[in-house]
Amino acid sequence: MSVNTFGHLFRFTTWGESHGPALGATVDGCPPGVALDAAMIQHWLDKRKPGQNKNTTQRQEPDAVEILSGVYEGLTTGTPIQLMIRNMDQRSRDYGDIADTFRPGHADITYHQKYGIRDPRGGGRSSARETAARVAAGGVARAVLGALAPAVQVKGYMVQMGARAIDRSRFDWDAIDGNDFWCPDTTVAAQWEDDLDHLRRKDHNSVGAVIEVVARGVPAGIGAPIYAKLDTDLAAAMMSINAVKGVEIGDGMAVAALTGRENADEIFMGPDGPVYGSNHAGGILGGISTGQDIVLRFAVKPTSSILSPRQSIRRDGTPHEVVTKGRHDPCVGIRAVPVGEAMMACVILDHILLDRGQTGGIRGRIGLPPSA
Repeated sequence: MSVNTFGHLFRFTTWGESHGPALGATVDGCPPGVALDAAMIQHWLDKRKPGQNKNTTQRQEPDAVEILSGVYEGLTTGTPIQLMIRNMDQRSRDYGDIADTFRPGHADITYHQKYGIRDPRGGGRSSARETAARVAAGGVARAVLGALAPAVQVKGYMVQMGARAIDRSRFDWDAIDGNDFWCPDTTVAAQWEDDLDHLRRKDHNSVGAVIEVVARGVPAGIGAPIYAKLDTDLAAAMMSINAVKGVEIGDGMAVAALTGRENADEIFMGPDGPVYGSNHAGGILGGISTGQDIVLRFAVKPTSSILSPRQSIRRDGTPHEVVTKGRHDPCVGIRAVPVGEAMMACVILDHILLDRGQTGGIRGRIGLPPSA
């Protein structure tokens, strides 16, 4: 069995390949009566689509989404929503040289080992092109969040490319949408521009990145204690994205260097409920949201398809030097930002729906006498 579905109550199944006629997602579990049209989803797809600037792949895809079912007169019906995105700019001939060769660092070899057959054109199902379907599903999730939990806001941005990270003292939320890298530090964004230009043009190489995604306005009490922890599902969501090799919540791996006093987010009583002195936990304790910002980061490996020659083998086991032609992202992390946002939105919505089903929104009282 090949698992292509993600989520508990709000679920989506993606389908299609990089160079097939189309790809898309089937979204199930969407509540009825939510305003939804193609333009609402297209807004998010436009953030991810290729060919928008010189720092991403030059494949020209409009990524125009079509809603085939589940919406009537501008409102969701509660039935499955079928979303389709047609592929318009495939150049399958670019992959003729690697049809029988495995690219180092790529899923070519493991797909062959598992299935005994693979689609070499753009990586087929393993291509990052699949993430367009996720962003479309995330657009549906955002529409539902806007109706059920309008305070929730999800925002992603790059915090590191290669060895060069942002300076948190220069963090500017307003700068994120103003540069090609979705970067909150305009100084380092300019440096990344130069770094990537050198990598692409002179080194014929690629580079990895770290993306941070924040969800604000998530109510306290969302999640579960053990097997469906909010952070468990968030980690699974991000690890399922192509090329992601690591995920951390809050301070993540850095907590190993902290003491208990340093790591404990002290709690105080505010006018509207508990407030915290810090957020080392990333807004989640015991798998359940605290009401603080939910903060996660994921690391994306360098693009495997590069023009630099690398040693590998062919399907018959003979050695072969691989140089991958075609149009590829020198840093796939750039277009991973809207993908991470989409997956965050889907998980948050899924857990809000799960909570409504289990507790009906009832919350433990804090700051009130038991009889109040």
